[in-house]
Amino acid sequence: MDLLPTEVHVSRRQRATIRRAWAGVLVVAVVVGLATAWAMADRMSAEQDLAAAQSETATLAKQQGQYRDVRVAESESALLQSAQTVGGSTEIDWATTLASVRSRLPAGVQITGLTIDSAGAEEAYAQSDDPLQGQRIATLTFDATSDALPSIPDWLTAVGGVNGFVDANANSVARSQDGGGYAVNMTIHLDEKAFDGRYAVKNAEKD
Repeated sequence: MDLLPTEVHVSRRQRATIRRAWAGVLVVAVVVGLATAWAMADRMSAEQDLAAAQSETATLAKQQGQYRDVRVAESESALLQSAQTVGGSTEIDWATTLASVRSRLPAGVQITGLTIDSAGAEEAYAQSDDPLQGQRIATLTFDATSDALPSIPDWLTAVGGVNGFVDANANSVARSQDGGGYAVNMTIHLDEKAFDGRYAVKNAEKD
């Protein structure tokens, strides 16, 4: 039989309730503290990662700056090579071409005058209105003297071996004014095979 007064039992129950309430408050406080600590740690870790990324970015930017002049030089060099390739795409080695013409003419023939005309990189070469004449990119006209009466068909056949040859014709054949031989004026047309492609080959070797 419980002889304790009712007030005692009520007081005990109240104290137990208060203890449980404080225990709950303590648990909540611990949980909040842990969550706060975790959030702070995560924030610090994120800030450290951000600082490391910024430092790495700054380092890379500094390293790239060191090679800026090199990149600029490479870009200018590539531009120069392209310009050379385009500008030199219509160049013809006239010394070699003329030597080829001379080597194919009969012995004793001397070239006394020369006129050349060729295509440029910025405009197309003018073509003949005669549909029987082939496409050309250059014209070589020369004056020559021969001691013997020239065989024009043989001359035309011989110069056909010149690199880039399209066609040729003898404009005139006449007795020399001094009576010591014959004067010939001849025109040779050349196509794109006559281009030497010097810059294109040179730049390809560099690449």
